[in-house]
Amino acid sequence: MQRQVALIKQSLFDQGYLDEQFMELEELQDDANPNFVEEVSALYFKDSARLINNIDQALERGSFDFNRLDSYMHQFKGSSTSIGASKVKAECTKFREYCRAGNAEGCLRTFQQLKKEHSTLRKKLEHYFQLARQAGPKETARRPK
Repeated sequence: MQRQVALIKQSLFDQGYLDEQFMELEELQDDANPNFVEEVSALYFKDSARLINNIDQALERGSFDFNRLDSYMHQFKGSSTSIGASKVKAECTKFREYCRAGNAEGCLRTFQQLKKEHSTLRKKLEHYFQLARQAGPKETARRPK
């Protein structure tokens, strides 16, 4: 089962959903905090759901406050960067460029893609963490006593 977990994680990198920052988070995980990455990811998805809701509400108003939208997206991009969510981060960057250009249509289109990438990443990571829990801790080499 560990092999299956490793293959799923590798596919997340190969498909561009995750970048090296995710690996750095995994390096911080240890026996004292074996679910560290899963917990950080859960916090990310909780916080990003709030930001998505804020952006949705701002876009529904119809009068685009590009500074406020850019501020929300700046937070979203920072959170996405911190867990290595590369596709989501790329959409955040596009959205911010559209904000700076005052392009409402670009913002709307990019935001829909961002929500899709965010949802896909969430499902893929939930599956990954579920399998990782089932597989149990990785065997590590130990020094003989």
